[in-house]
Amino acid sequence: MKLFDVYPLMPINIVKAENCKLWDENGTEYLDFYGGHAVISVGHTHPHYVEKIKNQLDQIGFYSNSVINKLQEELAEKLGKISGYEDYALFLCNSGAEANENALKIASFTSGKKKFITFRNSFHGRTSAVVAATDDSSIVAPVNETSNFIFCEWNNAEAFEKLFKENLHDLAGVIIEGIQGIGGIQIPSQELMSKISELCTENSVFFISDEIQSGYARSGKFFAHQHFKVKPDIITTAKGMANGFPIGGVLVSPKIPAKHKMLGTTFGGNHLACAAAIAVLEIIADENLMEESFQKGAYLIQKLQEIPQIKEIRGKGLLIGIDFEIPAAHVSKKLREEHKIFVGSAKNPLTMRLLPPLTISYSEIDYFIASLQSVLNLI
Repeated sequence: MKLFDVYPLMPINIVKAENCKLWDENGTEYLDFYGGHAVISVGHTHPHYVEKIKNQLDQIGFYSNSVINKLQEELAEKLGKISGYEDYALFLCNSGAEANENALKIASFTSGKKKFITFRNSFHGRTSAVVAATDDSSIVAPVNETSNFIFCEWNNAEAFEKLFKENLHDLAGVIIEGIQGIGGIQIPSQELMSKISELCTENSVFFISDEIQSGYARSGKFFAHQHFKVKPDIITTAKGMANGFPIGGVLVSPKIPAKHKMLGTTFGGNHLACAAAIAVLEIIADENLMEESFQKGAYLIQKLQEIPQIKEIRGKGLLIGIDFEIPAAHVSKKLREEHKIFVGSAKNPLTMRLLPPLTISYSEIDYFIASLQSVLNLI
């Protein structure tokens, strides 16, 4: 049997990793400035993370959600405390797409309505409903096509208010990324975020913040929407949550009642996943990674601003997008082949995404900047 060929692959077999470094099967060392889609939050193979998972595996790796799992309660308590959402409830699942699916389902169940406003350039996942909420028709199969998602122009508060009022009778919620990821690190305006919060609150429509990529201290706040001083009703998280162990979560406002059979999952919140996620929260707290992300991101952006070939820089913390006048893939290929650095791409072919582990060092940032400048000088 062969693998189902759905990924364009780099011809590199990574076999080992430590903090922000990767090694292939030939022993070649790479610097990870991408974190595997912003998944690696606390560095590869962090000793505390590894120890926590190993110790848990000696006890129990999995049992179903038909029994009490105290690790889920510990994770919820720690997540509530560090994020500032102690009064919210947590539903655990397996991925970002699943978290967003459940967020939509909660909003629809509770409101009795089925339409949602989403935004141009968005990405919310590849599964049934969330792929329809994603602004990329090429990944929407006929079975996913629906009129339940209304697309609004990005950062146009006036257009949003018009769509909101036109569809209010059927509107269950509004879903927006705290900062758009695959869209190229597009930051929502304060005006838009305030308008979403205001209209949703006044009209009992659910405000859903997709923090799959932008959450877990990556933006310098625990969740990116916290830069805008808004409080969504439902918050989704996944990528940085367990540093590579599959897990997702939905934070649910206390004004939304839970009921049995409303949601469910077999593997979500299993013992190993919870141990991994607890370890990540402990590392973020112990190593002050939220502040580290903020400070290192500011330093990285400052250094990027000194490179004249860069057309535009967007970002907060270690969630950064840079635009070039030339295809970013050309630059990325040179960085990977000549300087052994991994970076990310975006929907716009001129955009490069930078999503290093929050544990990246200043010397590694300096190496990346020097390498990027060297590549651009020769193109």
